[in-house]
Amino acid sequence: MLAAIRRFNTVAKQSARLTKFSLQPPKYVEVEFANGSVFKLSAEFLRINSPAVDGKIRSIGGEKVISGRRRVGIMSAEPVGNYGVRLNFDDLHKTGIYSWDYFYHLGSNKFTLMRNYIQTLKKYGLSRDPRGRK
Repeated sequence: MLAAIRRFNTVAKQSARLTKFSLQPPKYVEVEFANGSVFKLSAEFLRINSPAVDGKIRSIGGEKVISGRRRVGIMSAEPVGNYGVRLNFDDLHKTGIYSWDYFYHLGSNKFTLMRNYIQTLKKYGLSRDPRGRK
């Protein structure tokens, strides 16, 4: 396990030198890295993968499940030091600090993470849509 974490951190440090951060409120963030990787990350994707511990999370069977965020928007981004940003969402969530390494991880694993999220929602009969909408 420790070897996997070290490997992830080494790869992230080599790859995650940010060259461009672009907020396109309310829909998405686009990040570009020195190795040429460019990721367009939706507000919903960023919200459900918030690094914050709080934030309207249901714990079902020990799994972190955030549902009903399909239409969430990003209102603003605040720089945090020289290593990341705090995103402020229109559902009032604003405690997650997204490091450049974390943006790189999310972008590199976007499809797997989103697929797993949708499978978890289905498993528990939850929806990406806010309550009262389908």
